Amino acid sequence: MKRVKVNQDACIGCGACVALAGEYFEFDDNGLSTAKTEEVDDKDIELVEDAASSCPVDAIEVSNEAA
Repeated sequence: MKRVKVNQDACIGCGACVALAGEYFEFDDNGLSTAKTEEVDDKDIELVEDAASSCPVDAIEVSNEAA
């Protein structure tokens, strides 16, 4: 299983991730993106990776679940 995290210090709130994968990303009270859940369903890995690659400041990290 993959995991996703948003680096809030790097996020500029452009919204690409929210637009592409709104089931995994949302805006917080400061207008920055945050992950709704860190666990990515296998069927959604490509969707989340596309959202991560669309981030203009590389604030989204998709990684393998820690053992």
